[in-house]
Amino acid sequence: MKSFYEKLLEPKFALTTIVVIASVIRTLPLRFRYLLGYDPYFHLAYIRYSLEKGEWVNFFPYALGPKGVQIKGFHPLGLWMVPAYVYKLLSVFGVSLYNAFRITPVLFGVLTVVFVYISALKLYNRKTAFLSGLFLAVSFAHVFRSMAGYYRGDNYMLFWYSAALLGTAIAISQNGSDRRYNRLALYIIPAVSAGLASAFWQAYYPVFIIVLANAILIGIGAFLLRKDEYIIDGLVLAGGTAIGALLANWVGNKLGYGMAGYNRWVGIRLAEELGLHGGRIKDAFLLLYLKYILPLAILALLILFILSRLVKRWNARALIIVIAITAFVLISFIYLRRYLNVFMVFPNEPNAEAHRTSIGEWWMAYGITGFLTPLFFLRFFRRPKIADFLVLGTLFVLFPMALLWARFLFMASLGVALASGIGLVELLETINHSKIWARKSASFLLILLLAGTPVVATYQGFEASLAIKPIMNPYWETALEYLGNNSNINDVVLTWWDQGHWVTYYAMRAPVAQGGISPWVAEYYLGMKSGSDLMSMGVDYVIVSYDTILKFGSILETAKVRGDYLLVLLYGESTYGKNTLMFSNGPYLLIATSGKRWKVKVSLGNRVIIPRRVFVEKGKTVSEVPLFTRGTYDIYAYINLNYGYAVIMNSKTFNTPLAKLTFTNEYPKDYKLMYSDGGIVKIFRFVHPNVAVTASNGSVVLRFSNSTDGKLVIYGFLDNGTMVFKGWYNVKGKEEFVLPKNLNGSVVVRYVYMRKKTTLDRGVFRIDDVLEAQR
Repeated sequence: MKSFYEKLLEPKFALTTIVVIASVIRTLPLRFRYLLGYDPYFHLAYIRYSLEKGEWVNFFPYALGPKGVQIKGFHPLGLWMVPAYVYKLLSVFGVSLYNAFRITPVLFGVLTVVFVYISALKLYNRKTAFLSGLFLAVSFAHVFRSMAGYYRGDNYMLFWYSAALLGTAIAISQNGSDRRYNRLALYIIPAVSAGLASAFWQAYYPVFIIVLANAILIGIGAFLLRKDEYIIDGLVLAGGTAIGALLANWVGNKLGYGMAGYNRWVGIRLAEELGLHGGRIKDAFLLLYLKYILPLAILALLILFILSRLVKRWNARALIIVIAITAFVLISFIYLRRYLNVFMVFPNEPNAEAHRTSIGEWWMAYGITGFLTPLFFLRFFRRPKIADFLVLGTLFVLFPMALLWARFLFMASLGVALASGIGLVELLETINHSKIWARKSASFLLILLLAGTPVVATYQGFEASLAIKPIMNPYWETALEYLGNNSNINDVVLTWWDQGHWVTYYAMRAPVAQGGISPWVAEYYLGMKSGSDLMSMGVDYVIVSYDTILKFGSILETAKVRGDYLLVLLYGESTYGKNTLMFSNGPYLLIATSGKRWKVKVSLGNRVIIPRRVFVEKGKTVSEVPLFTRGTYDIYAYINLNYGYAVIMNSKTFNTPLAKLTFTNEYPKDYKLMYSDGGIVKIFRFVHPNVAVTASNGSVVLRFSNSTDGKLVIYGFLDNGTMVFKGWYNVKGKEEFVLPKNLNGSVVVRYVYMRKKTTLDRGVFRIDDVLEAQR
């Protein structure tokens, strides 16, 4: 009778167990009402909009105001097509678009886990497959980007690489000379997988690099292990990626190119730097890959193949490989360092993902498995085989990526799972065959490692995943829906770039910034932009929030300012006796006693002072309170009685637009408070000569408020972004302007309202949206 351990490792039972665990941990966020993070809101907004239109719209006006965004210059269209088709498939069962969108990342995340399990089973054994699959199933690094409600494109990249790995694993496992041609034919799977990855994410390029590294390391492994026939496998695998690159180029022509496409700044800059001229290849990376990287890799493998016929001694072969690798690392370091700096691929930005990975982040991402990966190299001391070199090729690319940038921790999760699963089994085998250990001690350690490690890894994965909560909340939802219902279709909104995707989804209005660092917005919040700057960007509404206060440090860093700004958020309102409040944060403390005149003291750690001015918000009213004693120190205070927090700041911070709008009632007269919930979100209307786009009797009408002498410039575009119309119109003394009927087939209009050379307002809209709104 089989033991429970043996039954657990049976492929059907093991895979079922892993799939259940992977599915459960990834669907934990379904308990929340909101999506996770920021980016998914933009993706769902665009999918919803296109489904309503009945076509995949390219020129999307509700993003990156005042110009809008062309989707084909962003991500390949497949990123948005997949959830739409999942929805169409599941809608017959009553599943909403919202829920179909939420579960899509789970589907591909779990499939990635399945492919890794089968790959490890083909390459190694049941124990290794079970541990590798389980470790990836519970790896927080992988769970985070493949969990319900967190829809990101790199999930597809890792999925397609797992498909490539599976194809390569199946090929390598085809032993015997009679299966050689079957084996070589199977290398079409990784080639096609790499090509198809281009349909779903703009940064799919690592798939090609990893597959090529797999090919090179297979060749090196064959050379060192004196299994020279497998050098041909490396050549076929590498050569097959040329098919993948051509497929990717074809996909780009249909669905949009990646970040190195001919119409993207990275692609343009890369082509300029390297003197690339693509012709039919419209992606600079693919051209570089086909023209230089792939031929050099094939040349290296051909040299290995020739040397395998000439050099038979293992020592000589090992020396050749050491010399070759050393030369490769030195050359790569010189060139990669140069071009990474040129293209700022790893910028030092105030971003949760765009920074070097810390040990703490490594631990959070992988838990105990992240520190088991070195065990993988035990394979090379006992019984290395071709499969080990295949995995080594994966680690060779993924590990440096994970160390360079925190975002790549997700991608490296596959490598960590494989390496730790293989390494742990190898350690167990080493201990089991060791003559040093007494049998009882060895057995105890084996049981501890085999049972304890998966349990600890699973616990860590679930614990980290349970801690993830949505950032979106009812305060923002209510505020943005109010904005959408009480503003014009063409209005432009200024808010911190993180929150821009929320504006697109809930208000269907165009934010100035979203999805990327915006120094312009940071400079505005700090008072480095004027009203004329706002008008030149078409800004109609400005949002300030509690969330923005929390990011004040990022605002300073983004604006690259150096100065003595001080803003400290204090928490934990407590009542001491009658009318006494206390707020604290570390060494900072604020104690306030209300009355006809307020007594307010602020502790700055080493001294206690009285602030110069204090503002209090209660209900939806902010007012300055009279102080029993007015301080002389450069400290100002704001107390929020609605939500129990306070802020202390110095005059440099107090005089910024962010502080004036958020903490006082002393904002300029050209700002009108439109919405406030009393301390979480506030929306101000920026009063200026404005254009409101409406419809009347089947015509699009531009209405002017606070009108002035000026001119109106109209630009008409096709959906593909081609400008087909431009007209200048004198609108002096007019209150409205009817859009001309003949715009040469334009479906999108950009307008600029000007007085002499000064821009008063600008924006973008789709003509059919305006007409449909009238109906």
